[in-house]
Amino acid sequence: MFERLRPAKNWFCRLAATVAGLLLLTGCQSSSGRAGAGNQPPPGFTALFNGTNLAGWWGAATEDPRQYLALPPAEFQCKHDASLADIQKHWRVENGELVNDGHGLFLTTDKNYGDFELLVDYRTVPLADSGIYLRGCPQVQIWDSTERDNFKLGADKGSGGLWNNSPGAPGKDPLVKADRPFGEWNHFRIVMVGARVWVWLNGQQTVNGATLENDYNRQLPPPPRGPIQLQTHGGEIRWRHLFIREIGSDEADRLLRGTDPAGFNSVFNGKDFTGWAGPLDCCQVTNSAIRWQRRKGGTIYTQAEYTNFVVRLEFKLAPGGGNNGLAIRYPGSGDTAYVGMCECQVLDDDYENETGQTIDPRQAHGSAYGMVAALRGYQHPIGDWNYEEVTVIGPTIKVELNGTVILDADLSKVTEFMHNQAHPGRDRASGHFGFAGHNDPDMFRNISIKPLN
Repeated sequence: MFERLRPAKNWFCRLAATVAGLLLLTGCQSSSGRAGAGNQPPPGFTALFNGTNLAGWWGAATEDPRQYLALPPAEFQCKHDASLADIQKHWRVENGELVNDGHGLFLTTDKNYGDFELLVDYRTVPLADSGIYLRGCPQVQIWDSTERDNFKLGADKGSGGLWNNSPGAPGKDPLVKADRPFGEWNHFRIVMVGARVWVWLNGQQTVNGATLENDYNRQLPPPPRGPIQLQTHGGEIRWRHLFIREIGSDEADRLLRGTDPAGFNSVFNGKDFTGWAGPLDCCQVTNSAIRWQRRKGGTIYTQAEYTNFVVRLEFKLAPGGGNNGLAIRYPGSGDTAYVGMCECQVLDDDYENETGQTIDPRQAHGSAYGMVAALRGYQHPIGDWNYEEVTVIGPTIKVELNGTVILDADLSKVTEFMHNQAHPGRDRASGHFGFAGHNDPDMFRNISIKPLN
């Protein structure tokens, strides 16, 4: 973290901001002097580009968005404002179109986005190369798909893939080649939920729910929120009709889950606890969901046992902490955090602020309790439903929360435990699936399990 700016430096940044802002608002006017025709967003969308000037944008290079998103406000504002002169040099507005000369910083939205649907038109020239960064991470690729020198990089496959994904990874190459000839406008529809991305180019799907890898740090997913960026890469490119729609929790859950594919079986009928065991009086069925009763604890579990499996479920946390857990390979008695393979923690990401208590990182939501910490910051707001998918194979457990993998661990390799307390059940090869309640009225619904051979 950088030191806070001294007052004199803040004064310089404010002066630079004023000058650069005036340049952007006066020097980059559309030649028509009015908003571009046809820049009206569809219902539910807002315009990222007003068709007249570059208000609402700044400039960033190829850099990890987590670094500038973590800056103190004064330092970020200075970085933001210092970029505007470069933007004014390389970007302009003509006839309601954004035009880049192929050089300079990437045009970057002032606003950061979580889950969204993005509509974009672009038109480029031979030998040009560009892309759209999602939450500041590269990228939905734009190629000259006729440039033979880049065929070895995949240009011949066309635009619309997640080019920075690893070789062979889903989404890296577009499913179809859908580029239009030079001189014609191309149209993107891009949906991002968690780290998962769907792309359509000119009405043809090029990416189907693939995970966008974080090219800056492949050990981390894209940040939960970040800007939209338009890349500059050596050739003129024009943009128009940039519209965005933010996606709420319910829609995100539906997009991620869809219809359970073959092999998944519901283990909760939404009416009663048929097929379940344990202290069932701890819970009640409310609106087709299991609702924990306040100030009651214990582990309820499926009568069936599982070895390797995938479980899909939705959960809603209670205000004030929301403490529960997923019992993984539970033997049917004892504390599942220690006698089962693990307790996969269910907890409010803002638990410390809600309760005033400090927790070990290995107690955060999605963690293999006491053994391996999960990433934080990917939950929906309290009161909204979350979608989670947990995959258990041998000693490994992977947790995908709202479209982002927050834990991917091999528990057989854990050598350090919270409070130096061993977990004798972590090597269990099979057991029940269940919920380990801790007094909070959390809710669970739409629980399906697919056994894996």
